[in-house]
Amino acid sequence: MKKLILPLLLCLLVLSACGNQAPANKEAEAPKEAQPSTITYQSESGPVQVPADPQRVIVLGSFAGNVEALGVNLVGVDTWTMKNPRFAEKMKDAAEVSDENLEKIIELKPDLIIGLSNTKNVENLNKIAPTITYTYGKVDYLTQHIEIGKLLNKEKEARAWVDDFKKRSQEAGNEIKAKIGENATVSVIENFDKQLYVYGDNWGRGTEILYQEMKLNMPDKVKDMTKEGYYALSTEVLSQYAGDYVILSKNKEADNSFQQTETYKNIPAVKNNRVYEANMMEFYFNDPLTLELQLDFFIKSFLGK
Repeated sequence: MKKLILPLLLCLLVLSACGNQAPANKEAEAPKEAQPSTITYQSESGPVQVPADPQRVIVLGSFAGNVEALGVNLVGVDTWTMKNPRFAEKMKDAAEVSDENLEKIIELKPDLIIGLSNTKNVENLNKIAPTITYTYGKVDYLTQHIEIGKLLNKEKEARAWVDDFKKRSQEAGNEIKAKIGENATVSVIENFDKQLYVYGDNWGRGTEILYQEMKLNMPDKVKDMTKEGYYALSTEVLSQYAGDYVILSKNKEADNSFQQTETYKNIPAVKNNRVYEANMMEFYFNDPLTLELQLDFFIKSFLGK
């Protein structure tokens, strides 16, 4: 009897093991396609799921330089960015897009879209890819870069650049003040679309570096009139807003006839050769690529280095 029981138990164990195996299923056996990982980004409008490692980013605002500086691939950028000669080589493979050309954006297959708070068609853009918008000036220019670092999952890299840039800017500012004097004033003026403008401390054109990091002085008249960030001027009153030194953001292809007027020629900064002309087309943003250009420009202009 015992001789019969042992083979019977072995048979039952084999049958039990076979019964526990799942039936053959081709779909079950096929490897699942890996899903891209995401992170939660705290945007101005609330938490949003965005790619942890974005590969195809479109920028519909002034932040393309921030994305490029963090080594993330850009497939589409806005018109103003495309016009910037500073970006020509770095963004040569990106397409020019707008918030109204949804078909073109779809063709580019973005996995992340970045824009400004006034970007159009955000609801439709969100159907194409997660879309994050920022209100210009809501945070300072360096915090903005850190925010974009968080969005791109590169906060550490963004903070490292910010710390280094602040250090270098402040050191240069100390040298400049030692040379031109603690009380010397600096104005940033631009001729744009046949209109002269003077800028405050947070409107690109190097203003953030000059006034926030270097702590250089703007004329009192400029302080009073640039609460909105900029103020339109006529040639007749330009001398009232010109500091001891003037940074002139200039488009050489525009009408610059104001520089031939006696009013302009009699401005002390002009007579003393203290007007430093910058290329407007590459000078107006405040992303890391532009900020590095601006810092170098100021060091060369003021210190001759």
